[in-house]
Amino acid sequence: MKILFFFFLSFLTLGGENMEQINLPKPDFKGKISVEEALKTRRSIRTYKAAPLTLKELSQILWACDGKTADWGGRTAPSAGATYPLEIYVVVGNVEGIKPGLYHYEVDTHSLTLIKEGDLRAQLSNAALNQTSIKNAAFVIVISGIFERTTARYGKRGERYVFMEVGHCGQNIHLQAESLGLGTVMIGAFEDEKVKRVLGIKEDVFYLCPVGKK
Repeated sequence: MKILFFFFLSFLTLGGENMEQINLPKPDFKGKISVEEALKTRRSIRTYKAAPLTLKELSQILWACDGKTADWGGRTAPSAGATYPLEIYVVVGNVEGIKPGLYHYEVDTHSLTLIKEGDLRAQLSNAALNQTSIKNAAFVIVISGIFERTTARYGKRGERYVFMEVGHCGQNIHLQAESLGLGTVMIGAFEDEKVKRVLGIKEDVFYLCPVGKK
């Protein structure tokens, strides 16, 4: 019964209707620099060039964040009990081949579902204490989640596991961005309810991750 409830909650969150679907390019599994190099050179970058990113770059970052790595459903980020509480959205502003808007990342099919059309970066920046990195990024990954998916199994301690998983995803984004020669920063300073209103979502929001050219 709980599983049905959580599926219904996600269905409501996404609008429960047929929306535009975009298949993403397949991710690469080998990079140009080593994990060690990415760890050494990774920095928080808050200033970006006013240049578009490619759909391939967006695809790669999303896969690294929380993409599927095994037929049974395993992902790039570990999840307590494989409960997968996180939902990944992306606010697109300046990406070649895709119109500005809010999209939901469909992990199973490595695709995007358009939730809302229009450039939301300025509004999202306002909800995040006017941080310009959000307004100037080519896109912003929003990591949100539903605690109940994990607390249903682990009780109150499950909340801690959700936050751990958010950290895993954030580090994945950082390292992949560095590997691609892109800049990002993990933002936790924002007004929760304002962000939810801008995006029109119900989940708790944990991280805003702007990405752009250094």
